[in-house]
Amino acid sequence: MEPTAPASELETRLGELLEPVVRSEGLILVELSWRRERGGQVLRLCVDRPLGGVTLDECIGLNRQVSDLLDVEEPIGVPYNLEVGSPGLTRRFKDPREFELFAGRPARLVVSTPGEGTQVVQGVLKGTMGQDVLIEVGGKVKAVPLAQVAKAQLAVDF
Repeated sequence: MEPTAPASELETRLGELLEPVVRSEGLILVELSWRRERGGQVLRLCVDRPLGGVTLDECIGLNRQVSDLLDVEEPIGVPYNLEVGSPGLTRRFKDPREFELFAGRPARLVVSTPGEGTQVVQGVLKGTMGQDVLIEVGGKVKAVPLAQVAKAQLAVDF
């Protein structure tokens, strides 16, 4: 799993400005992106709850708070669209910190081991330790080297 590209200066500043607002609602900022799209500039926040999902009403409320703060602080300076949403049930992890953010939740890892091929490991995330991802499988915690995680995502249990 490759680390994400360095954030632009604006993304970094927006993250520092908006992270406390997101946390004050008991949520975590999973991803922040500033992109040019067909309709113009878009500021997209992806938020979640550490041990559960986020509701549409929570996204709407957070959108209002963020919009009000950005109107006061004016860090952007150009017209833009603001979108606040959840990562979805099966979104792939994009950043190694997500293993910590989603500790306690069911996950599915595709592990690529040199000389052994790929293997799917499904269990409950326990976070990280050093350069390893910790995942509980069958009541035992297994350490998987982060460098060998080809794909990771939350698992959906039905």
